[in-house]
Amino acid sequence: MHLQSSWRKVIRLGALVAPLIVAGWAQADAPTPPVAAKKPKDVTVHGDRRIDDYFWLREKDDPAVQAHLQAEAAYAEAWYKPYEAATDKLFEEMKGRIQQRDTAVPQRRGKYWYSWRIDVGQQYPVFYRSAAAGPERKLDPQAQEQILVDMNELAKTRKFVNLNGMAVSPDDRLLAYGVDATGARDFELHIRDIATGEDRVLASTPHADAYAWAADNRTLFYIRHNDARRSHQLWRHQIGAAGPDVLVHEEPDELFNLALTKSLDGRTLMLGSIAKDTQDWRVLPADQPEAAWRPVLPRRTGLEYGITPFGREVLLRVNDRGVNFRLVRVAMKPGTGPLLTPAALKAAPELMAHRDNAMIEQAAAFKTHAVVQVREGGSVKLRIFPLKGGAPRDIAFQELAYGAVLAEQREFDAPRVRFAYNSLTTPPSVYEAELATGKLELLKVQPVQGGYDASLYASERLWVNGADGTRVPISLVYRKDKRRPGPQPLLLYGYGSYGFPTDPRFASSRLSLLDRGVIFAIGHIRGGGDLGRQWYLDGKLGKKMNTFTDFVACAQGLVDRGYTQPSQLVIQGGSAGGLLMGAVTNLRPDLFKAVVAQVPFVDVINTMLDASLPLTTEEYIEWGNPNKADEYAWMRAYSPYDNLKPAAYPALLAKTAINDSQVPYWEAAKYVAKLRTVNTSKNPVLFDINMTAGHGGASGRFDALRETARTYAFMLQQWGLLSE
Repeated sequence: MHLQSSWRKVIRLGALVAPLIVAGWAQADAPTPPVAAKKPKDVTVHGDRRIDDYFWLREKDDPAVQAHLQAEAAYAEAWYKPYEAATDKLFEEMKGRIQQRDTAVPQRRGKYWYSWRIDVGQQYPVFYRSAAAGPERKLDPQAQEQILVDMNELAKTRKFVNLNGMAVSPDDRLLAYGVDATGARDFELHIRDIATGEDRVLASTPHADAYAWAADNRTLFYIRHNDARRSHQLWRHQIGAAGPDVLVHEEPDELFNLALTKSLDGRTLMLGSIAKDTQDWRVLPADQPEAAWRPVLPRRTGLEYGITPFGREVLLRVNDRGVNFRLVRVAMKPGTGPLLTPAALKAAPELMAHRDNAMIEQAAAFKTHAVVQVREGGSVKLRIFPLKGGAPRDIAFQELAYGAVLAEQREFDAPRVRFAYNSLTTPPSVYEAELATGKLELLKVQPVQGGYDASLYASERLWVNGADGTRVPISLVYRKDKRRPGPQPLLLYGYGSYGFPTDPRFASSRLSLLDRGVIFAIGHIRGGGDLGRQWYLDGKLGKKMNTFTDFVACAQGLVDRGYTQPSQLVIQGGSAGGLLMGAVTNLRPDLFKAVVAQVPFVDVINTMLDASLPLTTEEYIEWGNPNKADEYAWMRAYSPYDNLKPAAYPALLAKTAINDSQVPYWEAAKYVAKLRTVNTSKNPVLFDINMTAGHGGASGRFDALRETARTYAFMLQQWGLLSE
């Protein structure tokens, strides 16, 4: 969801590319899109005849495929060429709002304070720590830094760089971290001696998805994934051991992925087996790395729960009495069998009961208090519980549309809880709340350079009726002095899948739209978690069409209320939100001026029929299994690629990346090729591919910002707000 980077240059067309291009290409003022060859392949299932003319575009190493991708990239460059100066201006404008020299608010863990900083001109942060000072272990600004990882150094030998976390050993000597150099989520596991900087790559871990230290400071557990990128194995590595690493646990069910984490007090390691509708966990005392992992509850389809160990107890967030979960507190009794029986779970004392109108999202447990993140009415609240008894205390927020989430906590005996807050008009902010009193302290507001004045902007929350009468919320933000009585340019964003809420968040780059008179809106559609768990369940599997009709209702509602009109309405979504873009454009091509579909999941049926692809089998619980005729029918009704038809389609910018392992590049490539054959309008259809990145786009902060500038340039050109 979340493409353009400084690597991008005009791709020169050689003899390999030329056969794909028609004669008009040479006219710089009228570039002609490439035409992909049709190579019909019968992909019929369940008696429903489907012929896929562009299946061949999946062959990444085929010279003809590479030629076509280069031709598409060249066509996009030619289209953008007249707007190059305007796009550069957008980039510099957005870059000018970034505080180039920045640092995170330090957090204490044991003897050290941890933070990151980034300097002027740097693309990536430098992670470091400094020793705590005095008996109270306060932050000493003069303390000497110890560098943990400098991502700028890693980037010197890599075109792409990303980390999947860092884990410091309990004795503070060793650092485990994973590096992805392609964007394909293949993380190479490193172990670094912090004092000497000596770095060692574990040769057996080309696919390390998570890792955690045992208490002995020499045992590191890590999770590996298979070729389909399903995290399926837990391994144990011992530093200095002569033998190979030990396979500890393997998850055989293709619907499940493994997760690995460690309790805040450091006493307990947790291994989760997680599917889209079922979870079960195992625990291990951190000081017994070779002991057997103990199950928490017997696995049962449909039973979801999360665990938060603290001391010899555990908080259990569980859906056994309703989809929005309840929170119970249980003792970790000694033994080898399951930590809890169904009967013991039934009798466990509750901290919070299940409520139909409030979703318990997560919990943190400290030495003296527990903190629970609760979503109610589309907004998040934090509730603090004294563990020794007493009334809970709520931390509430005043804005109508905002995002608040518990941050990573580092100290079990901390007297305060840290959380992140922002809204459509409030930049990202770091707060801490005293556990004993609830008193808030603002630690940092992310600076916006250039004199940002929040009072110039206003946000709203609207509700519209979906196709079945369900009330759907919309969040909006605009600049007050640019708000006119009549319709004006509007960007409507949506996602609506996996139960992920699309909370209103600030983006300094978005000011480049707002300051030009554009309204920004978010449709909080079903399939997401915006209004709790049921909101998600009502937008998945056989009810997935609700996601798309909700979004259409949001768009139509904004038109009906005079905020915009179809000739000024641009829509945007990525990944599963790209599926949303394709589906709603097929439903109502007349309703939108332009569409931005980023890494779009649009070839739904073909992808879900190929079990060898990453994510496919585990996604059966999200979308359905097309090998089953009734579930195939769900997908057939909305699959964007399969439902393209002759129509006047809006302008389209499809953005993708060559190393995307979650939504392969060919989905967008096939969709664009087919769309051009049925589109009766003269609106541009662009295919913009990043040839060095994966699902999230460019990794450097300026490269990512260039991608945003490029996307905004397309939108502004469609609104008539971009000068050449």
